[in-house]
Amino acid sequence: MGMLKTTTNNQQPTTAPAGRSLVSVCDVVPDGKGDYHQGVLDTVASAMELAGWRGFITSGADISLKVNLGWDVFMPGSVTSPWVLEGVVRTIRDYVGRIYVVESDQVLVSADKALQCSGIGEMCRRLGVEWANMSRLQEKAVALEDGYVFKEVMVPEILLRTEVITIPVIKSHNKTVITGSLKNQWGCIGKLRHNYHPVVHQAIADVNRAVQPRFAVMDGTIGMEGNAPKSGRPRIVNLVLASGDLVALDTVQAVITGFDPAAVKHLGFCSMAGLGVNDPERIVIKGRDIDSFNLNFAPAVDNLVSKVEVMLRSSIWRRLVFDTGLFDFFCWGANVWYAIWLALHGRSLRRIVMDSPYGRQWCSDGSED
Repeated sequence: MGMLKTTTNNQQPTTAPAGRSLVSVCDVVPDGKGDYHQGVLDTVASAMELAGWRGFITSGADISLKVNLGWDVFMPGSVTSPWVLEGVVRTIRDYVGRIYVVESDQVLVSADKALQCSGIGEMCRRLGVEWANMSRLQEKAVALEDGYVFKEVMVPEILLRTEVITIPVIKSHNKTVITGSLKNQWGCIGKLRHNYHPVVHQAIADVNRAVQPRFAVMDGTIGMEGNAPKSGRPRIVNLVLASGDLVALDTVQAVITGFDPAAVKHLGFCSMAGLGVNDPERIVIKGRDIDSFNLNFAPAVDNLVSKVEVMLRSSIWRRLVFDTGLFDFFCWGANVWYAIWLALHGRSLRRIVMDSPYGRQWCSDGSED
């Protein structure tokens, strides 16, 4: 594994030398009054400035903010935090045009329900930004002549008439080692995207080529380790990361969470597709010194439902299982599994965050106890 190049002069944005990519990594520090809400807003703004966000976003452009709303139960760390979204909106809103917050349904997840239970819906109302469930929007085909998996990708039209800023959460993942800024675009394609789990690493590269996100702000305030992206353990991380190179950003995420970037296969496919830099030697870090920084995230292990799903999708039984009523039974079984897990572990895991300074963002108005 190569060494990341760190610079800690935080006064001005840095342009990375030719052939290198810049990633900012900033600690969340409460403001002078001990307020973590304002501290998150300030840290998001600082991380974006250090990563030179205006160099990637067109002045006056309409913007889609692709949040992570991958679970429709209240579990901090599994979805984008309201304060981080607020920080992005407040940073860009005087520079850009119309702002949308976007996400899609999954087979087991309603994005509209996730919007409300996550607090993102209330934050959208407070900020006056528009919500768009992409599962209900018209799609357009984007051709990929040399795609790994797709010859064309059906993309919600809103992403083709706006510039995309993706706002992922720092998490481990049971199929892709980590889920970061690149994996966050998995939610930009159809509800049946799970059909591509056996080739998920290549498909992630194709989807990012089609969507072409301009910039990423990674929510590292509250992450999730272990059996994420849903049934893991929330973890207070106190970081915000940002970059215009999503491959470099996710490479840094892998390093600081204790994973070998080479084991994150979609980073290699994305780099080969020309989407960014995955060589740590070619990444410059702006902000905190991470030379000896390792969060030692617990890795994810596939649960039984996930293992059986991928096995069946790669077998001759695929059509029998997933194109018939048997699929509804599998969905029911997965929901039962998650319900049991939540009943056993949900309350104690939520307390990790709700007893911290970050818990205030899920109070009645998002800012007061």
